[in-house]
Amino acid sequence: MTVKRIVANIATQSIPERRRFYEELLGLEPVMDHGWIVTLASDERAQVQIAFASEGGSGTPVPDLSIEVDDLDETLARAEAMGLALAYGPADEPWGVRRFFVRDPDGLLLNILTHADAT
Repeated sequence: MTVKRIVANIATQSIPERRRFYEELLGLEPVMDHGWIVTLASDERAQVQIAFASEGGSGTPVPDLSIEVDDLDETLARAEAMGLALAYGPADEPWGVRRFFVRDPDGLLLNILTHADAT
């Protein structure tokens, strides 16, 4: 058996606001919209992963989602243009990632990151 996909299902009463946030910040596009559920995705093939953590590293809280991007500076500039307050970072971490934390419209803590060897 092979796991082909893991989808993060996030409860919200404001699908349009959440949709705009993730489209604007991360450039995700809708791949399914039934009104009561909207699925956003990118063209990239994501790895199947689930992480279990007792902390978020460097003394931070465990983020609700970790999202790897190819250009952290561009994503950070988008966050700043959106007027988002950073909850952490940007920081170059000793385990080889550069990242920042931001909260989505419903308060989920997002860990936006890139691997140092990818920059």
